[in-house]
Amino acid sequence: MDISISASFLPHTDHEATLAFYRDTLGFEVRNDVGYNGMHWITVGPADQTDTAIVLYPPDATPGLTDDERATIAEMMAKGTYASIVLASKDVDGAFERLQAGDAEVVQEPTDQPYGVRDCAFRDPAGNLLRIQQAS
Repeated sequence: MDISISASFLPHTDHEATLAFYRDTLGFEVRNDVGYNGMHWITVGPADQTDTAIVLYPPDATPGLTDDERATIAEMMAKGTYASIVLASKDVDGAFERLQAGDAEVVQEPTDQPYGVRDCAFRDPAGNLLRIQQAS
């Protein structure tokens, strides 16, 4: 079976802050930025990996959610417990320094984990957890 990851989805709440973080701080290219009814869907990804992307979407646009569910999602996003993604870098310490200098919210400095990886963690402007692991 030949299956690959095309896109992952993370929610966002602030179009400008999200663009600044993923484009300027993280260094991803913006592949698409679609606005509709005051909401934006932003597709980003590493310039050298055109076959995979992260789609940053407005959680309010999710069909079928009740008001209670929307409130729960907003609460979890504010606490940073709603969504996450794991990225990889050949230089976790260098990536950490660049993100920290870009005012990203640090969750964990580079650490050698007991399960065999070196990683660090940040939150994006919406509260999503981004872990960056050392690539082999």
